[in-house]
Amino acid sequence: MEAVAKGAKSAGGQTVGILPGFRPQEANPYIDVAIATGINYARNLAVVLSGELVIAVGGKYGTLSEIGYALHFDKPVIALNSWRLFKDGKKEAGIIHVKTPEEAVKKVLAILKKEKK
Repeated sequence: MEAVAKGAKSAGGQTVGILPGFRPQEANPYIDVAIATGINYARNLAVVLSGELVIAVGGKYGTLSEIGYALHFDKPVIALNSWRLFKDGKKEAGIIHVKTPEEAVKKVLAILKKEKK
């Protein structure tokens, strides 16, 4: 996630890191606000509930759990080279798959604009 934080900072954004460990110093150098939870993967629920949507980038089982939480709480999921899920043999409707970071950002902005109406 360091690359994501670096990109956000370079675009003038403020970054927040919800960390699995006990020390804020464990955050990457592009994090402005480091929240040390000490709860390892259980922090994934806090990550999902803290935002309006989820961008899943690649990932292993921790990312899969975040996708699951997002779908459970009806939050849109943008998947960049991430998990493809099927339910009853059909592609999961709550996940939008993209191929580039630029496409992911465009989808996020469109979703946020639509939700504000």
